[in-house]
Amino acid sequence: MSTTVTGSTNSSASIYSQLSGSGSTASTTEASADRFLKLLVAQMQNQDPLSPMDNAQVTSQMAQINTVSGIEKVNESIQAMGGQFTQMQALQGAQLVGQGVMVAGKGLNLDPATGQASAGYELAGPADAARIEVLSAAGRVIDTVDLGAETSGRHSFTWAPAQMPADTSGISFRVVATNGAAAVTSTALVRDQVVAVSNSSGSLKLDLASGNQINYGDVKAFSS
Repeated sequence: MSTTVTGSTNSSASIYSQLSGSGSTASTTEASADRFLKLLVAQMQNQDPLSPMDNAQVTSQMAQINTVSGIEKVNESIQAMGGQFTQMQALQGAQLVGQGVMVAGKGLNLDPATGQASAGYELAGPADAARIEVLSAAGRVIDTVDLGAETSGRHSFTWAPAQMPADTSGISFRVVATNGAAAVTSTALVRDQVVAVSNSSGSLKLDLASGNQINYGDVKAFSS
């Protein structure tokens, strides 16, 4: 039984609507393309002799199905590449276990053996005066480290208190930097260690020795 298509279906919009209605049951792009071609042939066989389709109309309709097919193939390729990238990311992440990292944070951990604590900071711009303020668990300034003038970028410092505090828990620090009368934006950095990695929703997560979990992109630097 042949499909009857009247002259009013000569437009590409009519063919597209028929494809959309019947294509919902098609599971592949090939099935949609086959259905399109059958409709196009039926349309040409039953076209109005007084108003036949011209080459431009046929070309336009063929271009539509080629565009849809091409987009579908591009999407499939992107999905495949995304899966491969996730696998590569997980393999690379496994090599980070045991690595030291510099991440945003304010905690200072004194080494009982040396009586010192090391950390870092990052300045958004140059500063003509900068200092580290060491804070107790209650937020009170208990010591300062004068840094002098500093350039923009990442820096490190060591805090060696003249006397070991009675309570070393909860000690933190903040960076105060100025350029003239203007404050310079700063980020406090602490040292940590990667103990495990995981991949969640395509994002590489790092579990740190401090108990925190961060995104791979949040690592400011790797250290030995």
